[in-house]
Amino acid sequence: MKIKNSKAINSTKNRKKKTDKTYVQLDLFIQDFKQEKTSIKANIGNTSRFKYKLKYVKENYNKSLKQTNNPVTSSSDIQQLELNLVFDVSQKDNFYKIVEINEINGLKYIPEFITQSKHDDLLQKLDAQFWLSDLKRRVQHYGYKYNYKARIIDTSMQIGALPDWALELAYKLYKSNLIDTLPDQVIVNEYLPGQGITSHIDCVPCFTDTIISLSLGSCCVMDFTNVLTGEKIPILLEPKSIVILKEDARYKWTHSIAPRKVDKFQGQVIRRERRVSLTFRKVILAG
Repeated sequence: MKIKNSKAINSTKNRKKKTDKTYVQLDLFIQDFKQEKTSIKANIGNTSRFKYKLKYVKENYNKSLKQTNNPVTSSSDIQQLELNLVFDVSQKDNFYKIVEINEINGLKYIPEFITQSKHDDLLQKLDAQFWLSDLKRRVQHYGYKYNYKARIIDTSMQIGALPDWALELAYKLYKSNLIDTLPDQVIVNEYLPGQGITSHIDCVPCFTDTIISLSLGSCCVMDFTNVLTGEKIPILLEPKSIVILKEDARYKWTHSIAPRKVDKFQGQVIRRERRVSLTFRKVILAG
């Protein structure tokens, strides 16, 4: 395994001309925010920084109208500004220890991705929601509901926008350059001691090339198996950590959790307790 530090990098966006309507929409967004009409809990520092950023964007837009050869502010820039203002991801959160699993191309593991207080808050929020029991384990769906038998996602399966806590995490993953597009689907799985999940590859036509799972509660061992050679590699998933599946890890290796109450990993005996996982994905709509 190789460990390196990673810094979040904002990707360059394609730019196109927008009308004043864009800024009217942003003004309304700010007015709603000031009047606390939005349900999103924000941490934006002080109002002066908010006004400064808005003023800068508007000045840049007005200037671009006069100099049409220069790139102008795009709708993606506006969306990025709104997200930055609402979810103020601190600079210290942009650095992580990334463990690269050399045996599996595209598999990365980041311990301590969230704080203990965030971990506890997430569990509390999830347990306040309704759990589905249509599988052997309890689950929750957000953004889109996934049909395990049909293995397809279309607009009829959309169940609403991600809740605030999920959107904040999704944006943190995107802001940290761990996924190319903002996730719009989250599935929450509960694993009690003795429960697991069969060996599988996340639906290829349903989701894009990056799958990210956050672990809460108990440790557990996840087994990765090469579909061609049968080689099996166990990975210990700790609470507050994320595992990232891209490239070969996404398409050429299955992953599973054995249904047992005790794991053995590198000479350690680990007794399982309740574990909850949050898997973030970007859907590919059929048709």
